Amino acid sequence: MSTIQQNLQDVRSRITAAAQRCARAPEEVVLLAVSKTKPVAAIAEAIAAGQHAFGENYVQEGVDKIQHFAQLPEGAGLEWHFIGPLQSNKSKLVAENFAWCHTLERQRIAQRLNDQRPAGMPPLNVLIQINISDEQSKSGIVLGELPALAEAVAALPNLRLRGLMAIPAPEADYQRQLAVFGQMHKAFLALKQRYPQVDTLSMGMTDDMAAAIAAGSTMVRIGTAIFGARDYSQA
Repeated sequence: MSTIQQNLQDVRSRITAAAQRCARAPEEVVLLAVSKTKPVAAIAEAIAAGQHAFGENYVQEGVDKIQHFAQLPEGAGLEWHFIGPLQSNKSKLVAENFAWCHTLERQRIAQRLNDQRPAGMPPLNVLIQINISDEQSKSGIVLGELPALAEAVAALPNLRLRGLMAIPAPEADYQRQLAVFGQMHKAFLALKQRYPQVDTLSMGMTDDMAAAIAAGSTMVRIGTAIFGARDYSQA
């Protein structure tokens, strides 16, 4: 068994245990493997181990990987998520290549993604990123801006509003993690009440996924625990 295969088994076991502790079905939580800076060989190992959803932070790197696997038999059925900050000049590449964008925070970018989504592709699934810890250095909107942006996104025919995403400030204490994630879940439920198609709450990474799942996350973004530490000198 390869290291990546073993790591994926371990992560899935952790997800199952976290879900069962709070009386949730493990199937309610999607595992998104964050493959940024990792070579296609590592992704191929993960695919062989049954992983099909991958998250990329850097647009061109992600597009190169998408195009690589599109030419291979094992590339069928893969789902690619863009999870990094999105600049206007890169929106076309995301619109043309990815199935999901987790980091929507501006109406102008939403309009660009809508206009640049090719006619033959299904609507781009989008999540609105919330800066839940109100960090100056982090992307995302504050919760007070959510109703207006959600309304604008929901009106765009080539986008499909699926929910919310957050990257809280690092916090070692489980109860504090739970409190922050709880705020996100409350906002998610309110959004879902207004927009019935909303079904995704993307929150939780390697160090805080248990608290995220307990608070209602439906998608955890796991990189290090699957692929190991990253070498950013190549990014």
